[in-house]
Amino acid sequence: MTFELISAEEWTERCNADGEFIIAARHWNGGIKIISDATTVCIGIENGIAGVYRPENAKGLLTFEAPTATWEKQLAAMPPRFFNDVMANMSTQSGIRRDGDRLAGAQYYPAAARALELLRPIDSGAREQTNIHNREGTVDAPVGRYVHLELEGFDHRVYFEETGQGGIPLLLQHTAGCHGSQWRHLFEDNRITDHFHLIAYDLPYHGKSLPPVEKNWWQENYKLRGEFLRSIPIKLGECLDLDRPVFMGCSVGGLLALDLACRHPDKFDSVISVEGALNIEGNLEGMREMWHPQVSSDYKARAMEGLIAPGSPIELKKETGFVYSSAWPAAFLGDLTYYIEDFDIRNLASEIDTDLTSVHILSGEYDWSGRSELGREAHEMIKGSTWSEMEGVGHFPMSENPKVFIKHLLPILEIVRQRRSGTS
Repeated sequence: MTFELISAEEWTERCNADGEFIIAARHWNGGIKIISDATTVCIGIENGIAGVYRPENAKGLLTFEAPTATWEKQLAAMPPRFFNDVMANMSTQSGIRRDGDRLAGAQYYPAAARALELLRPIDSGAREQTNIHNREGTVDAPVGRYVHLELEGFDHRVYFEETGQGGIPLLLQHTAGCHGSQWRHLFEDNRITDHFHLIAYDLPYHGKSLPPVEKNWWQENYKLRGEFLRSIPIKLGECLDLDRPVFMGCSVGGLLALDLACRHPDKFDSVISVEGALNIEGNLEGMREMWHPQVSSDYKARAMEGLIAPGSPIELKKETGFVYSSAWPAAFLGDLTYYIEDFDIRNLASEIDTDLTSVHILSGEYDWSGRSELGREAHEMIKGSTWSEMEGVGHFPMSENPKVFIKHLLPILEIVRQRRSGTS
């Protein structure tokens, strides 16, 4: 069967009937043009309403061009790896090229990305339920508290949530620009909490960890540096009197896990690096729209969806983006200073002693940033480490699809338990 794009008329109808597109396209004047080898389809947008008229505002026109073979994968009902989202495709140079005003491209990326999704076959089937909805009056397991940590000479009031007291201490580090709620699903699984004392903390300037009152933080650009970041779980462990805790982090936290195994093996019994690598290449200048006065937080939220697997539950996919959209605007780009510029253990990883600190690496299949190839490379460099690829999940496995993530996590936690008890 020959691949064909739908008509502009049908595309317009789908866009104007879609609540997500309507909200994302508010105030947009311009249009979207799709170019393949065989055809071009274009719709105009006036004040957020799609039409088959020709776009007159060139600044607001976004063009996406790719070979027909690329569009066939990109617009499949269940797209393959890195064809699940236009951001994923462009970031991995998988065939789509975008033309148009750069600022407008960021301002209306959520609407454009949704419009492209609406070119896919209409799914009339019932979607899988997440089975995480509790009855009214249910009280979730974690209890939130604050602890004061002296970091770089300033008092930081750091928020953390915990459950499973009495078990093996397990510190949980969230991703860039987020907070500890990403780990909430682990707190409700007694296969974990029966054996581990979970402690999910918010980095300073994130979530409920407010900036230090003694510092004029608003007068300087926020940039997360390695020395500061590494000091937080160490200080937290000391202040909470934790005996060589286990550390697990994702993304920024996944890199931090390997960083701690390199530089502070005496402090942590084991580390679990989710979406970890030896080094992440990138260009912060190319990401400046992530913190721009004319770009809303919607852009961060929708861009993160490109890192999520297409089969992850839609409500958890949107929840993951919601956390990004509600963060302090400077936090995400500032955290990427560590992720892209500071972190590099390519010359140190081979020296990690997994007898002192065991190392376990988990990589999501659909993650185009901390790609599974990078996780496997780290595993091959770190003698005695473990690695596995998690099929069907992306960059945020613990929040986008906890059912799949926990399936991969439980065997690692069992290894950690055996090591801790001396039975491994």
